[in-house]
Amino acid sequence: MAASPVPHDTVDPPAVRVRDLRMSYGDHQVLTGVDFDVHRGEVVCLLGPNGAGKTTTIEVLEGFRLPSAGTVEVLGVDPATGDDAWRARIGVVLQSWRDHPRWTPRRLLAYLAGYYEPYSTPAHPRPWDVEDLLVIVGLTEEADRKIATLSGGRRRRLDVAVGLIGRPELLFLDEPTAGFDPQARRDFHDLVHRLSDLEGTSILLTTHDLGEAERLADRIIILADGRIVADGSAEQLTRQVAGTSEVRWCRDGEHFVHATDEVVPFVRQLLAQHGDELTDLEVRRADLEDTYIAMVQRFESRPRRHLAEVAR
Repeated sequence: MAASPVPHDTVDPPAVRVRDLRMSYGDHQVLTGVDFDVHRGEVVCLLGPNGAGKTTTIEVLEGFRLPSAGTVEVLGVDPATGDDAWRARIGVVLQSWRDHPRWTPRRLLAYLAGYYEPYSTPAHPRPWDVEDLLVIVGLTEEADRKIATLSGGRRRRLDVAVGLIGRPELLFLDEPTAGFDPQARRDFHDLVHRLSDLEGTSILLTTHDLGEAERLADRIIILADGRIVADGSAEQLTRQVAGTSEVRWCRDGEHFVHATDEVVPFVRQLLAQHGDELTDLEVRRADLEDTYIAMVQRFESRPRRHLAEVAR
């Protein structure tokens, strides 16, 4: 008889555990019962329209806001009671923050690094070496320039460095690549993969860039109207709604597009009918953007009793 599988939490407790999280401001309910986990080394992206409750959820997890109800554990601790030792294990990259314009990146990072030294352990040494971190975020050339003189994209790189200086076990990223040029964005994506794969860092991020979410996230959680309407990998979510695909082809200089639920039979018929006359043929399946829009619209257009049909 095969042994019963060991529950995941027994082997590796989640970095983030949220159960029945609720938040109200007066009569307005922002979160109406949110449940999810973020596991060690996992990259989870929180998506949703404005007002869905993403920022409120993140602020509760960071300990900046008290929930109205529910239980939250971050690295095994209630964020509302987290002490300095707990905070040293967490990194936060906000959408924007007030920096020190007369300081240089090197001086600021060296100064902040001193706060983390008392919380270094053999298993998890802190802080990150400043020179190494400047290389990682691509600020070596600007390391000794005053922050006030840096471009918006370079300041954003510094924001990321500030969130990483303590070598966090859990990293919160709020719109991390806003203002990045394409190369900086690609470099940042490589950094996220390095953190999760090599450092074992758990990452919870928000972004409006659905392509970025698809490239970075192991799991995507979609919030709408204060609740989770979908939770899974980009591929899993796409399979739930991607019934219709587009077939595009070119014949005699004309371009054609046809939407179909039965791609293979249609393409076979097209080839049998026109064969060598086709000069181009493309099948376009739904991507994460299509999936996201469909799931949010499906939830917003249905009574709440049908929520189970959308979630998970």
